[in-house]
Amino acid sequence: MSDRLFEELVKEHYAGLYRFAYSLTGSESDACDLVQDTYVTWAEKGRQLRDVSRAKSWLYTTLYRAFLDRRRRVTRFPHHELETVEGELPPVAPEVAREADGRTVLEALRELDEDFRAPLVLFYLQQHSYKEIAEILDLPIGTVMSRLSRGKAALRRALEERVRPLAGSGGSESSPPEAS
Repeated sequence: MSDRLFEELVKEHYAGLYRFAYSLTGSESDACDLVQDTYVTWAEKGRQLRDVSRAKSWLYTTLYRAFLDRRRRVTRFPHHELETVEGELPPVAPEVAREADGRTVLEALRELDEDFRAPLVLFYLQQHSYKEIAEILDLPIGTVMSRLSRGKAALRRALEERVRPLAGSGGSESSPPEAS
């Protein structure tokens, strides 16, 4: 593997890999470690990949497997957070969207089972195709489609449950005071 190819892969995929790792771990340092481990693995084994056009899927798959390996070794379940994602998540009813804020969306996404969260992040935030997600998560395409559908429904329900109590309160405590 050439140094030039390695540099191109880092430039092209680092940000996306980091966002995916962060969505899985909820920790900047853990996300950085996962991405670094992924590129170290590429440096050691990347030459085994016969079709360089599949490098993106290979990198994401390697990162996801490294995450699963780490999680198996950890006794507690890690927290999962994403940066601002309101505009990139599946649609919800307009009244729900008006009431939901970034924190609400993050909390709802974090509560989803990893089986649903990972495909949602890969599809909506990383813009992977069904086929790429299937390769990354080592699942059949039908399972990916099912998990995306069920994950969107679960996220929608979680958001509606969070916002419903706010709708009847007549206002939000976090609203700034009106200027006099």
